[in-house]
Amino acid sequence: MAKVYFIGAGPGDPELITIKGYKRIKESEVIIYAGSLVNPEVMEEKKEEATVYNSASMTLKEVLVVMEKAIEEGKDVARVHTGDPSIYGAIREQMDALEKKGIAYEVIPGVSSFVASAAALKKEFTLPEVSQTVILTRLEGRTPVPAKESLKSLASHRASMAIFLSVQMIDKVVAELMTSYSANTPVAVVQRASWEDQKIVEGTLENIAEKVKEADIKKTAQILVGDFLGDEYALSKLYDEGFTHEYRSAVK
Repeated sequence: MAKVYFIGAGPGDPELITIKGYKRIKESEVIIYAGSLVNPEVMEEKKEEATVYNSASMTLKEVLVVMEKAIEEGKDVARVHTGDPSIYGAIREQMDALEKKGIAYEVIPGVSSFVASAAALKKEFTLPEVSQTVILTRLEGRTPVPAKESLKSLASHRASMAIFLSVQMIDKVVAELMTSYSANTPVAVVQRASWEDQKIVEGTLENIAEKVKEADIKKTAQILVGDFLGDEYALSKLYDEGFTHEYRSAVK
């Protein structure tokens, strides 16, 4: 039976797509991809006869029409999203519509830009005695954010934070964060993480806005904030020779 596959294409590097996602793209007769956010190389080995649609110029209704027609014709559909489709992928509305029509679908996860950014920086979000929580969020823009999830409110936790879709409002981001984080809190901005033209800007809340503007970064960037970007942390208990757990006894 034909099926729709929601596939996370990863952050940009074509080798960061999962094997399963790659196979489904290669085998599908219809491909709907999220425009310039998806590296075209992930579709290089598609079927010659596959029909390809760029969803950047399509409405939800138009996307669903393409999916429904393909399924009626017994064709699998690869709905290719950037990063991981469950994060700002707008897939719920598509899945609910397919559910109502009795169309089978599956979600194949992908590497999100926030973890690709951490990899580019060679940093770990969850450091012992520094931060054990990662907040994924965005600043309110044309799309609203629930009041309880305002950046100012979330900043009060002073956790490791990855901010999506907000670099064009960097001044406001900084102002909201500085209500709780100190001015010397480290910040990194990673544009197009894992792409060949990846750009990294590092600083503190005090100077990051100026540095971002100097680098001319206006979109497609992650803003990472928190002390996990610093140098101080405690060693983990996991590999501590004096710590006993299920698979190892402590060395005395």
